[in-house]
Amino acid sequence: MIDHVLGRPSLQFRKYQVLSVLLFWSLYLLRGNKHGPPVPLLRRLSKFFSKRVTPFQTVTLTLLYLYVSRNFAKLFNLESPEPLANLYTRSYFRATWIMTALDAGFWTAMRIRKKWVRDACSVLFTIYYLFAAERADEKVRRVRATITVDHLRVSWNKSRTPYLNALTKILHPNPNRFAPRPLRIPRPKESVYKEPVNAWLYFEGTREELRACRNIVLDFPGGGFVAMSPRHHDDKLLAWARLCPGVPVISIDYKKAPEFPYPYALNECYDCYHSIIYSRGRCVGLSGDVMPKIALTGDSAGGNFAAAVVLMILNATSTSSTGHLMEAGCKGLPLPTGVILIYPSLDLNMSSWMSEEQMKLIRQRETLDTNRCVVRKKSEYYETTSGGHPPSLSSNTAPNKPSGANKTIALDKQRDAPSPAPSTDSADPKEFSTRLAVTSRLSYFNDRVLTPEMMRAMVILYIGPDNRPDFQADFLLSPIVAPESLLARFPPVYFLTGERDPLVDDTVIFAGRIRAAKQAVRRHRRELGLKSKEPDSDEVEVSLIQGISHGFLQMASLFPEATRELRKCAVWITRIFEDHPGAEVDIDEERLGMADYLTAYTSDEEKPLEIGGGLGKKTNGNEPRGRGRAKTTRGRGKRAGSVVSLGSEDDLMGRRMKGLTGGLVKPIDVED
Repeated sequence: MIDHVLGRPSLQFRKYQVLSVLLFWSLYLLRGNKHGPPVPLLRRLSKFFSKRVTPFQTVTLTLLYLYVSRNFAKLFNLESPEPLANLYTRSYFRATWIMTALDAGFWTAMRIRKKWVRDACSVLFTIYYLFAAERADEKVRRVRATITVDHLRVSWNKSRTPYLNALTKILHPNPNRFAPRPLRIPRPKESVYKEPVNAWLYFEGTREELRACRNIVLDFPGGGFVAMSPRHHDDKLLAWARLCPGVPVISIDYKKAPEFPYPYALNECYDCYHSIIYSRGRCVGLSGDVMPKIALTGDSAGGNFAAAVVLMILNATSTSSTGHLMEAGCKGLPLPTGVILIYPSLDLNMSSWMSEEQMKLIRQRETLDTNRCVVRKKSEYYETTSGGHPPSLSSNTAPNKPSGANKTIALDKQRDAPSPAPSTDSADPKEFSTRLAVTSRLSYFNDRVLTPEMMRAMVILYIGPDNRPDFQADFLLSPIVAPESLLARFPPVYFLTGERDPLVDDTVIFAGRIRAAKQAVRRHRRELGLKSKEPDSDEVEVSLIQGISHGFLQMASLFPEATRELRKCAVWITRIFEDHPGAEVDIDEERLGMADYLTAYTSDEEKPLEIGGGLGKKTNGNEPRGRGRAKTTRGRGKRAGSVVSLGSEDDLMGRRMKGLTGGLVKPIDVED
């Protein structure tokens, strides 16, 4: 209290305060009267109870008194509502509870100097915080308020500490035959950097089997731009290597900020793609006989890199004034065969409200019927909070048509909703509409995984002290602002994210922009009398998982449903390669100055594939590799094995707003 009166609350001052209280009462217990201070009533009570209460009873009664005092509000229903009670599914909430205890335990022990003591204490503190969940939440909340790069790295790199790593192997054994193998990918000749890029190879096969491969998954792992190597994503990468037999997964261990700020890591990712293309895969162990097909994947910050690499390739080919009419990959580097973005961070310009242009992209009149329940709840919420008249609900009500550009789409009502008392003012049903839409970063600011303070810290660290970027124009930093001429030629892309993710709007807006750009190209070609070579579909699929937030693929040991989503990604990878068979690209190696570069790769002095350790047990050619090819379903809308798999024409914003607005009206009983 004293430090609050002085206006300078300090942890150091509180420590001295606690020490002084402990010292005073310890000295009094040793040197003072055993019945307390010289107060007659107090000493008489002490003598009276000392004859009737044992020391054990005294200690127990004291602890019970402290426990009742701490939980007084709970006993009398005076506590505030639990903010996360209806935000997550139960299984995901349990996973975040364990992750919060781990963060609190590791942050508590991070100042211990000796590593083995620090690792052991981190586990012990975590066990304490598993039982003291409220203490863990308070600890994490305070740390995140003033978070640093050291805190981020301790939190996100903890899975590779000895004790947690051993526990994970016991609880979640790895069924793969081959362990991850390190790689060093040389830079292309055109790169201004010369240092090779570190990577890890995940492949269920021998070196000879690797040489025969024709497809590659190039993965950019997430980690907030500042932490986590591919080995922290072992669950995801090993699962893909097992579920996609014959497809090597190469994950880039790019340099992290703030030591290597923007755009160093992005250039590393681009250089790796460049090297694989122009060496025909020889730099990663393939034979180089044919051009391999490449699927780019990335989660969180890695999703930013994957999208930016595609935009870098497209930007290099956009030399025509009508760039959006050019064929994909007509010059320079060919485009990847497909892209998978998992809860990507695509907009580093954090804002609170969605613009009118963004709303038009992701909310269309013809898709409102797919989310009648969502818009009804949204209408009721805005009506309640604004104090207006309750809207009349009608089973045959349809949205009014807008009369101009400034009109917004009226919010529809669910047909089976209970109707309020009929209005006596007018017989016509009244529609309630709003122009406001809160971004997901503000909607889910209380998220247990990704908070605004963490996002702010990551952006500052990634950009660095010397850059002053234009967030509205730099599409390599924020791919969400890329021009339509580039988005129209974007390869097939799949999005996977949670509905309660603070970054979910990055997904729905970016998917909406790609869809709109491709539709504009087809419309423009029809007006010119040209036959569109684009497929009828927009080659954009978005899968929103209900009741979960960010980083769920890194929780596979704690969150069993993550395994289902890993299999879904494996199906997408298989679909990417099956839908684009035999696409051969002619590259003039001599014209681009790559002949000497490729020769250098095949020389004995500089081996391109540096694999450390053994390859695991030997196999013969007749032995099956992996558990078989993931089954593919070809259909629009919902796909097999997906909780919510939306085609590109569906109302993505309506889906995203379901969880946000539903809990504002009444509690939702979310099952496992």
